[in-house]
Amino acid sequence: MKRKYLYIAPLFAFIVAACEPSIKDEINSETYYAGEANFSSYVAIGNSLTAGYMDGTLYRSGQAYSFPYILAQQFKVVGGGEFTQPPLDDDTNDVGGMLMAGNPIPGFDTKLIMNMSTSSPENKKGAVTMDVTKRSQKAYHNAGVPGAKTFHLLAPGYGSIGNLAAGKANPYFVRTATSDETTVMADVMTLQPTFFTNWIGANDVLAYATSGGEGLDQNEQANGTDLTQYGGNDITHVAVFKMTYTGIINTLTSGGAKGVVATVPDVTTIPFFTTVPYNPITADAVVKPGQNPDEVFGQLNLLVGMFKEILGQFGEGDRLQLLDKTKANPLLIQDKTLTNLEPQIAATIKYLVATGKFPFDISEQEIGFIAKSFGQARHATAKDLMLLTSRAQIGASFATGNPKMDAMLIKGITFPIGDEYVLNQVEQQKVQTATIAFNSIIRGIADEKGLAVADMNELLHKAVSGLRVEDGQIYTADYFKGMGNLNTVLFSLDGVHLNPRGYAFIAAEILRVINRHYKSNIPLVNPAVYPGPTLVLQN
Repeated sequence: MKRKYLYIAPLFAFIVAACEPSIKDEINSETYYAGEANFSSYVAIGNSLTAGYMDGTLYRSGQAYSFPYILAQQFKVVGGGEFTQPPLDDDTNDVGGMLMAGNPIPGFDTKLIMNMSTSSPENKKGAVTMDVTKRSQKAYHNAGVPGAKTFHLLAPGYGSIGNLAAGKANPYFVRTATSDETTVMADVMTLQPTFFTNWIGANDVLAYATSGGEGLDQNEQANGTDLTQYGGNDITHVAVFKMTYTGIINTLTSGGAKGVVATVPDVTTIPFFTTVPYNPITADAVVKPGQNPDEVFGQLNLLVGMFKEILGQFGEGDRLQLLDKTKANPLLIQDKTLTNLEPQIAATIKYLVATGKFPFDISEQEIGFIAKSFGQARHATAKDLMLLTSRAQIGASFATGNPKMDAMLIKGITFPIGDEYVLNQVEQQKVQTATIAFNSIIRGIADEKGLAVADMNELLHKAVSGLRVEDGQIYTADYFKGMGNLNTVLFSLDGVHLNPRGYAFIAAEILRVINRHYKSNIPLVNPAVYPGPTLVLQN
């Protein structure tokens, strides 16, 4: 069945769906041909989105749905050659993760699954068996390296096991690098590519965003082009991005290869940033059966109101608002862009304690802890983006050893959630500015080299409101919410990477672009036949 995809606007969706396609030019011919492209040696350059990473890791069955692998199957119809992916045969339990000489590597956990018995995502139980020391030392057509930024693809030693401890190497590339000093691009070029896809660049801004802006925007730093000064969560300097991206494209096209470059998505539109509301504090959420709502909210406002009054003494009382049992109240968050009133708050708390006006006994150390936390606290607004990781923080309690303090301090309600769980307006602007600049560079180089452009930024933006297939199915950029949207979600359970259906959408768009730009006629893929989220009855 042939399908085309239609953009659903928030309003009057039924009208727009009939007249505004987002993936155009449906193929009608029954004859397939390569056109102006040669697919005999296709290579894919990129990061985790290219590797087939999903559900928080790279695992054996998930890799089989990488968009380059899907493309390669279609290319075979028009003369495409062998397409290889890094071997994951040692992922015995199909759970992903990574070991270093038998020891777990922090941050490389098993895949996320949706446990239907608890209605929550959780890491799949099972032993991790993939080990970074199992090195194939071979170049593969899928050269997507999870975690890679643009400059990593040209960095010697990025595949050296000796550089892992210093953070200068990538475990995934270590497993395949042909030598300790080779680069990703050097290995790729040994395959003599005739065609390529290049979707690199998202991590140059994504890491900053998913850390809640905990890194630096190197465009604001005096030494922003000095890569030795970069942290893992930093936004890449535009000059560095341009230099390295140009180098990558020049290398890929040096032998006459043609290809498709993909734009960097606006990462703030993905479920990792759009799932958790800024205002989930309601009576239903905080009042337990048998409790009096007035008493519960009165107790909560005792602490909130006190800090509002303290901040008001320094002209910042508007940072906080009293909770209302009849409304959806915003989360209490930390915002490091605010003036830090930690010293003033500490002095005021000491005075209140000394005069017996503070609601519970508190030590000098505990005063410092609370003052530091509230020094840059405020209530969230609709313009803040709560990270998916903030869900575990909301409503969490403390175990400081002070029972009265622990009973009163509730994260997100009477105690601020850390800044690392929120992307505020200032941080969002930095992400937007960098994304626009990166995409301008990508388009400019593509135009100069005569390459096709797959606008993934536009495609994923439209998925926020909905992409409808011609026969009525709507696919969205929502997070999995239950059986009601099981067949419509494009993203995996980590909220950042796509699921198999989503990667099929990416492949479909790239095929459309190739057919249009290179006068090819390659069979399309049907995303509807690809699976969505990973569900299990119990873990």
